[in-house]
Amino acid sequence: MTSLYQSCMRRQVVTTINPKKKLVKRWFYLDIRKALSSEAERDSAIFAVPEDRRIKTNFDKDIVLDLSTPELEYEQLMYPLNQAFNWDTWQEEFGDYWIAKGKPEMRDTFKQFKNEVLKNFAEYQVPVIALGAETPHEAVCLVFEKVNTGGKALDAFELLTAMYAAQGHKLRDDWLGAERSEDPDLKLGMQKRLANFGRAAGQAQGVLANVPATDFLQAVALLHTKEQRLAAMKEKPGKESEWPAVRATRQSLLDLPLEAYKKYRDAVRLGFERSAKFLRQQQIHRVNDLPYQSQLVPLAAIFADIGEKAEHTTNNEKIARWYWCGVFGELYGSAAETRFAKDIMEVPAWIDGGPEPVTVLDGVLRADRLLTMRSRLSAAYKGLHALLMREGARDFRSGQTYDQTVFFDEDVDIHHIFPKAWCESQKIPASAYDSVINKTPLGYRTNRIIGGVAPSVYLEKLENGKLGPSGEIIEPPIDKIALESYLESHGIPAPALYANDFQGFFKERQRRLLELVTRITGHAAPVVAQSPDEGEELPSSIAHDSGLEIIEVD
Repeated sequence: MTSLYQSCMRRQVVTTINPKKKLVKRWFYLDIRKALSSEAERDSAIFAVPEDRRIKTNFDKDIVLDLSTPELEYEQLMYPLNQAFNWDTWQEEFGDYWIAKGKPEMRDTFKQFKNEVLKNFAEYQVPVIALGAETPHEAVCLVFEKVNTGGKALDAFELLTAMYAAQGHKLRDDWLGAERSEDPDLKLGMQKRLANFGRAAGQAQGVLANVPATDFLQAVALLHTKEQRLAAMKEKPGKESEWPAVRATRQSLLDLPLEAYKKYRDAVRLGFERSAKFLRQQQIHRVNDLPYQSQLVPLAAIFADIGEKAEHTTNNEKIARWYWCGVFGELYGSAAETRFAKDIMEVPAWIDGGPEPVTVLDGVLRADRLLTMRSRLSAAYKGLHALLMREGARDFRSGQTYDQTVFFDEDVDIHHIFPKAWCESQKIPASAYDSVINKTPLGYRTNRIIGGVAPSVYLEKLENGKLGPSGEIIEPPIDKIALESYLESHGIPAPALYANDFQGFFKERQRRLLELVTRITGHAAPVVAQSPDEGEELPSSIAHDSGLEIIEVD
């Protein structure tokens, strides 16, 4: 109603959002010719123009359409949509304009437009369902569910809330909490319980802070539909076409019976909490370091399904392998519901001695993918740094491994190994120095010591330590052999770093990172060959183009 009022009645520019989610101001128009054309869709006649009513191209140098005055609107036959309910004045002035131009027949065009288009606005009948004050709450929820299911697709949680309310259960209280409840768990709500679970000291929220209600319900739906399928397989052996599918789609949530939700609710909560513990074991401590939010759905469902089996080290290693295959195969980016269904069937079966799951078989990291991973937008990028910490990477300065305490105390994050400033001074392209190959997890103070200087310089600073003005030790010296071992724990070839040899470092670290990934995923290492110019030293700029031909994939 607000949108209709602003665009069709209010005589001020409309503040709205464009496809890029940017706040913009727009006027809306109807193209009279298109609106009357039998060959054009009526929707295509409606368009928007900027606040100055001019559409421009060529970096705002050329004006394509100018509607900044009423006369220009008349000339272009463009009708301002905010006069859809009050056309009299515009119609009169439109007629006068064209009479003065010697084309009085244009008035007939507007009359046709008014009768065929504008009157639809004035005469439109808005459907209304009136519910009296005495209508029971359950009936109101039922109407809400039925009306909205057939209209615009709403959040499944909202619709399920209405459906369960009609049966006397308050799903919203389960998720968001009920302040008046005497039950402490119900008072807090599932959302806050998960967000607070496993958080470190001083951490506002844990790794489960962004789990939405629909993800929780998807995990429940996976368990419920798996139960149905297994029952059908037992009752109708050999009749696969009659077995119901395992699903985690929006429709499967709307089909989720209240009894099934109640049956699996607590198990799924424990599954998510077990997932948080698992992620800490993988050195994933913060929400923004989580490779895939969506992969939590099958992970929690798997933990809920296998129960105490998750505590056995062999089973935990299998789940870890499945998890990292999903991360490095980049398998959970979008439309992953089909994979969820396979995971909940195949991973527990694998733990019980069955074949490897499809996700494990599909989870292969391409050798050339390391060259294009440059930011946290990539799940594999975040996964690689967590994996380095999991496999025992030690901080350059403190020599400590990154357990949860050190991770937060040292403010560990992803940083360049060859500093950005130094790389730019050496004309090394950003496509090379910003690659994940040149990055690693480091503490805040360590990164400050590195600064923007050559690696040989900051390594010397670490070896020599730092004294205060009175000779007191601020940073103790580090033995070179120990420092080299810290570098090697990150998969960094120490000799190349000491020699400021970016090219040699880049080739060798790519190979080591690939070995690390293939070891955890259990796949054969990708075949990596040197460039065709093997043996020839590349220019100091590592090639003047992209720098991506350092290593090629066979």
